[in-house]
Amino acid sequence: QAFIDAPVSGGQAGAEQGCLTVMCGGDQDVFEPLAAIMETYASCVRLLGTSGAGQLTKMVNQICIAGLVQGLAEGLHFARAAELDIEQLVEVISKGAAQSWQMDNRHKTMIAGQYEHGFAVDWMRKDLGYVLEEARGNGSRLPVTALVDQLYAEVQAMGGGRWDTSSLLARLEAAAKN
Repeated sequence: QAFIDAPVSGGQAGAEQGCLTVMCGGDQDVFEPLAAIMETYASCVRLLGTSGAGQLTKMVNQICIAGLVQGLAEGLHFARAAELDIEQLVEVISKGAAQSWQMDNRHKTMIAGQYEHGFAVDWMRKDLGYVLEEARGNGSRLPVTALVDQLYAEVQAMGGGRWDTSSLLARLEAAAKN
């Protein structure tokens, strides 16, 4: 009996469109026949090492997303406070180094305060809990990840546990009103 750990990235939309990214860990001889099956629902399927490497790669994915979403939330919050035209701003900065999947796919819903879609804060906190536990075990220092995890705890306290992870902007805006 054998297995492959194979967490995914791409969310519900990626699953529906068959373009998930699958991060695999396990033995090559077990992976090869399974890869063809996974490619039916994924645009990228990679074996990244032995058993557990897929999950560790997913952790890195979540670390990167946490920082990106917080940065985007802060940028949009700042732009709104500075009374900038956010659509024009995003059009310009998305052509440069600030471009990201989060910016391309979430800025409009963030500005509209629409968070009833996407990857839930509760799920991200679960994932970040695994990340922070692993970091304690391997000696990694993840100060931004730990901070964003706490910011998501504040979103949960606002009743946003099922909101999309981009709801970090709602937290900033609520704090600014107080």
